[in-house]
Amino acid sequence: MVTASPNEGEEREGPVIRDKRRIDPETGKVRESGGTGEQPAAPAAPAAGAEGDADSSLKTQLAERLADLQRLKAEYDNYRKRVERDRVAVREQALGQVLQELLPVLDDIGRARDHDELTGGFKSVGDRLESVTGKLGLERYGAKGEPFDPTVHEALMHAYSAEVTETSVADVLQPGYRIGERILRPARVAVAEPDPNAEPDAASDATPNGDEKTDDDE
Repeated sequence: MVTASPNEGEEREGPVIRDKRRIDPETGKVRESGGTGEQPAAPAAPAAGAEGDADSSLKTQLAERLADLQRLKAEYDNYRKRVERDRVAVREQALGQVLQELLPVLDDIGRARDHDELTGGFKSVGDRLESVTGKLGLERYGAKGEPFDPTVHEALMHAYSAEVTETSVADVLQPGYRIGERILRPARVAVAEPDPNAEPDAASDATPNGDEKTDDDE
C-alpha cells in the first residue's frame, strides 16, 4: 500500500518573491517580458493638439495683459497731464485776480511818467512795482501804429485816414495787460481805417511804358 506523504496536497507557506526588474542584474540586459510573460506598456505619446492649444492660450493671455498695461499707462499719462493743466490754470487765475487789483496803480504810474511827474522816491516805488509784476508774468501791450485786433483791443474811437493801408491803432487811450494768453484787460484804443474816398497817388513822373522820365528824355 502506498501511503501519501504528510506534506503532499498541502500548500507551502512562505513569501513568494517575483523579480520584476526590467534590467537583469546578472547580464545587465533589458528583459523583454519582465519575467512574467507580459509585454511592457508603451508610454503614451503626448497629444500635439493639446500642446498647441495651451501655447495659443498663453499667447492670448500675454497679449491681454500687455493691452491692459498699455491702457493703464495711457490713463495715467492723461491724468498727469490733466492735473498739471489744472494746476497751471488755478495758479494763473489766482495770480490774475491779484494783479487785476494792481492795474489802476500801474495806470497812475504810467500817467505820472508821461507827464514827467515820476520822480524821487515815487519813481523808485513805481519802477520796483513794475519790475515785480513783470517777473510774475504781467505784460503790458498796446502801441500806436500796430494792426487792430478785436480780440486784444477795444476800440473807443474810430476815424478814417489816408495814411493807413489797414485798420490800425491810431492812439492808445489805456494800455492792455495780459498773463500769457489770458487777457486781464484789453487795450483801449482809437482806430483808424483806410479812407475809401482817398485817391491813389498819380504817377505823374512815369512814361506810358512804365519807365521814369529823365532829363535826357526831354
